[in-house]
Amino acid sequence: MRISEEQIGIIRAEVARQLGTAATVRLFGSRADDTQRGGDIDLLVETSTNLVDPALTAARISARISRALYGRRIDVVLKAPNLKQLPIHEIAMQEGVIL
Repeated sequence: MRISEEQIGIIRAEVARQLGTAATVRLFGSRADDTQRGGDIDLLVETSTNLVDPALTAARISARISRALYGRRIDVVLKAPNLKQLPIHEIAMQEGVIL
């Protein structure tokens, strides 16, 4: 996993601020693979509650984490009971590392 403990803390705090402490965050993609270099931070954020405006929620989480991490690019995929399950969700669940 190629992110620091400080970055993990920032990510977890912002997700908890937006969706509560029960939300789960997984790091997936190139940053979850120690053999790769560079890349943005891909996050799967899972909540057990329905989301009213998922696009806004994902954008807000991404923007606030990006600002806290000095402009690093953050991609957020949301998983909730009322959202359609896509192949990216399966990939993130299989390859992702819980933060």
